[in-house]
Amino acid sequence: MIKIEGLWKSFGATEVLRGLDLEIRDAETIVIIGRSGGGKSVLLKHLCGLLKPDKGKVLVEGVDIVPLDEQELTPIRKQFGFLFQSAALFDSMTLYDNVAFPLREERRPEAEIHKRVEESLTIVDLLQAQDKKPAELSGGMRKRAGLARAVVANPKYILYDEPTTGLDPIRADNINQLILRLHDQLHCTGVAVTHDMVSAYKIADRIALLHEGTIHVVGTPEEIQATQDPIVKQFITGIGDDTQEVQHGTATVH
Repeated sequence: MIKIEGLWKSFGATEVLRGLDLEIRDAETIVIIGRSGGGKSVLLKHLCGLLKPDKGKVLVEGVDIVPLDEQELTPIRKQFGFLFQSAALFDSMTLYDNVAFPLREERRPEAEIHKRVEESLTIVDLLQAQDKKPAELSGGMRKRAGLARAVVANPKYILYDEPTTGLDPIRADNINQLILRLHDQLHCTGVAVTHDMVSAYKIADRIALLHEGTIHVVGTPEEIQATQDPIVKQFITGIGDDTQEVQHGTATVH
């Protein structure tokens, strides 16, 4: 389980996270929605220690990772797989070598690497493309390749940063289906950030709205869709008054 308590983060004079609290349950997929530039990716990077908060705690399996140094963070980070928004593949490497990269960094035996890479590429239906370079892959294939690399080390947690951004509806739905399949096969905990409500409704067990630096509401997809909360309705419909006053805090949608 991951528990975030009173998280604050500023960049210069801009407060991005403002005392944020959130609990991420084991084996669930939670989707964090919110406006572009609202801090979703910033929050995601705090979960595995890529960013340090100004104040607050990030508890992973009961351990606060905020005060840990890079060496102490290493075993924690091995529990995480990360799908970056751009897939972040190495252009000079084949697909096979891209997926193998995290395991080679850990100096795993080559036989184990081969087995795990083939398994991961099979899960995302890319085994036949293992000798291709990223430039030879479509946008959807690059996303799937990024997913293969994210799961190759059998992580407990998978972090998805805008997994469907830049994809047409058909390819986006393929990624959503793949995320659901990974969850079923690997029994991992997923945390996705997105502003794509079609994706959020499809993959989420719960949805959390990040608004004005805090988690405004948390609920199931059905609860989010049915809510009468004006801030939630404004976001999911795209219709509303940008000047509307906001009340901070966390609530459960009913």
